[in-house]
Order: sequence, then C-alpha cells, then structure tokens
Amino acid sequence: MKKFFKEFKEFITRGNVVDLAVGMIIGAAFTAIVTALVNGVFKPLIDAIPMGKGFTGLITMLKPAFMLDADGNKVLDLANSVYINWGDLIMAIISFFITALVLFLIIKVINTVRTNAEKLKGANIDKQLKAELKAKGMNKKQMIEYVAAQQAEAEAKAKAEAEANKPETAEQILAEIRELLKAQQK
Repeated sequence: MKKFFKEFKEFITRGNVVDLAVGMIIGAAFTAIVTALVNGVFKPLIDAIPMGKGFTGLITMLKPAFMLDADGNKVLDLANSVYINWGDLIMAIISFFITALVLFLIIKVINTVRTNAEKLKGANIDKQLKAELKAKGMNKKQMIEYVAAQQAEAEAKAKAEAEANKPETAEQILAEIRELLKAQQK
C-alpha cells in the first residue's frame, strides 16, 4: 500500500501533471471569456444579417411552424420549427479561432521562456563572468544575449579561419593561373 501511495505521489508531483491541471483550469476560465465574447458581441452582429421575409439571422428553414400572435396574425414559431441555424455554426468557428489564437500565443510565450532558460543553462556562464555581468547591471536575458553573441562571434571567427586555411580547389588554382597568364600577355 505504501508503494502505491509513493507512486501516486510521484505521479501527482510531476511537472507535467501539475502543468496539465493548471492548463485545464485556465482553459475552462478562458472558454467562459471566449463564449461571452462570441455570444455577447459577435452573435448579435451575425443575427442582425437579414435573411428576407421577416426571418432574422442566418437560418435555413426546413419545416416552419406558425402560431397566432395577440392580434390574431400568423407568425413564425421558431421554438417549434425545424431549421438550421448557420449563425451558431459561425459562432462556433469564431470561438475556435479565438481560442486557437490565444493558446498559440500562450504556448509561444512558454516556449520562449523555456528556450531562454535552456540557453542560460547551455550558455555555461561561469560564476565569475556572471558576477561581472551582474555588476554591469545585466539581467538574465541580457546575460544570455551577451553570451550567445560572444559564442556566435567565436563560431564566425572559427569558420573564417577554417575557410582561410582550407586548401584551394583545382578550379581556384586554374582560375589563378588564367589570371596570371592574362596579366603576362598584356
């Protein structure tokens, strides 16, 4: 029984499970916001699009049902009619795209933070350099950028040296010989 609880504790305390729980809570709260936005703002605008002969909204009437109003006039009874409400479909699509866009932005921020953290770990900033940069007033992001720039500069220098020390190809040698021959002919 202790082993079971120990395994359960390890499972619950894993970062992925905690992240998933937080994501579910935020997702539920965000869904409420998107639903309110779509139903409160976009739906009235879409439903205001006239479809002709007294119908409002984007609907396709499959089986109309009528009733009499207080004045004895025959009016459409949407509660008992069978129809396709295209406005609801459009609202669901808008809701999906808003949710997808915001989740994309949230994931992009999370990935940027993780990438910067990995760069900081991979930057191998020794304690002395870190102290010097901190004394200059740099924050972690600036330290990462500084070390990344130093590494990129060192890599570019090494690449340039490798290119300079690279043996010439036969084509390059022939091109130099042609240049020398042209210079002698003049």
